[in-house]
Amino acid sequence: MAGLIKREDIDAVRERAKIEDVVGEHVTLKSGGVGSLKGLCPFHDERTPSFNVRPQLGLWHCFGCGEGGDVIDFVQKINHLSFTEAVEYLAGRVGVQLRYEEGGTVKRGIEPGTRQRLLEANRLAEAWFQEQLATPAAQTGRDFLTGRGFDRHAAAHFGVGYAPEGWDNLARMLRSHGFTERELVESGLCGRGNSGRIYDRFRDRLIWPIHDVTGAPVGFGGRRLSDADKTVPKYLNTPETAIYHKGQVLYGLDLAKSDIARTHQIVVVEGYTDVMAAHLSGVTTAVATCGTAFGSDHVRIVRRLLGDAADPSAGVIAGNRARGGEIIFTFDGDAAGQKAALRAYGEDQHFAAQTFVAVEPRGLDPCDLRMEEGAQAIPRLLQRRVPLFEFVIRASLANLNLDTAEGRVQGLRSAAPVVAGIRDRALKREYTRRLAGWLGLPEAEAVGAVRACERRGNRPALPEEEAPMSQHPGLPPVTDPVEKLERRALEVIVQVPQVAARIGADDI
Repeated sequence: MAGLIKREDIDAVRERAKIEDVVGEHVTLKSGGVGSLKGLCPFHDERTPSFNVRPQLGLWHCFGCGEGGDVIDFVQKINHLSFTEAVEYLAGRVGVQLRYEEGGTVKRGIEPGTRQRLLEANRLAEAWFQEQLATPAAQTGRDFLTGRGFDRHAAAHFGVGYAPEGWDNLARMLRSHGFTERELVESGLCGRGNSGRIYDRFRDRLIWPIHDVTGAPVGFGGRRLSDADKTVPKYLNTPETAIYHKGQVLYGLDLAKSDIARTHQIVVVEGYTDVMAAHLSGVTTAVATCGTAFGSDHVRIVRRLLGDAADPSAGVIAGNRARGGEIIFTFDGDAAGQKAALRAYGEDQHFAAQTFVAVEPRGLDPCDLRMEEGAQAIPRLLQRRVPLFEFVIRASLANLNLDTAEGRVQGLRSAAPVVAGIRDRALKREYTRRLAGWLGLPEAEAVGAVRACERRGNRPALPEEEAPMSQHPGLPPVTDPVEKLERRALEVIVQVPQVAARIGADDI
């Protein structure tokens, strides 16, 4: 939320949130002397307790790794949250309504009681969905899971459930726990028809709970089990609510966050079953977006988990990228996958981490790949990853005949904007050199095309946005006399190579 949280509200959160209770959910604390508790530090490996909590002071400190702070600092570090997010999380937990200052005015945030009610509704719904998966009515759902290689233990680990047929099964259960119709609608679990009747949003679907980074259920994703009504979407997610924003959550993040922070690697797949398949194959850093493309809010989450310290305004350097870890996207090799890669390319400029793409040549997603080749198939796929920049450049050349002069020139026009968009100067020089090699053109021509795109501020076009050759944004302006001469020289080289061959370097 925009604006700074009022200082007195932050102080109230810090005072009401008992540090021993918050820390105690992650660390087994024992008496460490008068006014002190101790345990094993959650931030580094140790066998002898060096992590101390002093409840009366509201502080914690580890004498082993040197980390320390108050309850807000602990929530920030353990859950990889920003300061504001940590305060908001604790405020909802202890019942403090936050106020935000913006432009000299004070705005009220979501009522803490409302947030807690919506979270509680989701918790009850999650448990209810999981119970329904064991009923006879859910046989089709269980068959779906079994057919994709997931047993009941896997379903339980990922919290998979089932929403039965019927208009208001879940609504009636939640009403029995005291939830109002307004709360049912605001939670996104139910909708309201034109007649005013409340109905369940999820019906006859397998259900995956979507948790925030703290592990709280904030939404759900459901897959249609029957193809009888093709007008019903195959996948359906919770709509935007006060606690669920699809651009700010990653499915599986609550399960993967510790390993992501430890290994400095994150694998981004496309679906819920892909996350399950990856984790069960030993790739426990896999997450998926929830019904939306990987965007800037996801970048913020990933950077924080990786400890990524890129400075997008200055441009990152190769050394920083090596220290920043790695992000691996799994895309299909078709046009949709190329478009997704171009979007990821745009976001890559905000990372210090190295970004890669892993593509299965036959178009199999990770879940299908595991079914066909076994548990080692997904790790092998990730081992064949290629740098994102290389993937995007090669994708722009994939449908061109580079054995012809026209194909090579068009390839230069298509790929130069991609190379020009690389902020890391060392990488830009290297990919300019590689582009020349892939096209079979002199390096100087690739350098000139890339520099022309830099001057014009060109960006790579998505597949459906590509312009005809004569109108492509990568072309230099014909009004520039120097570039006009260079173009004519290139035309001579391409069209009359025997003449160009007789011209020595000293004649140019």
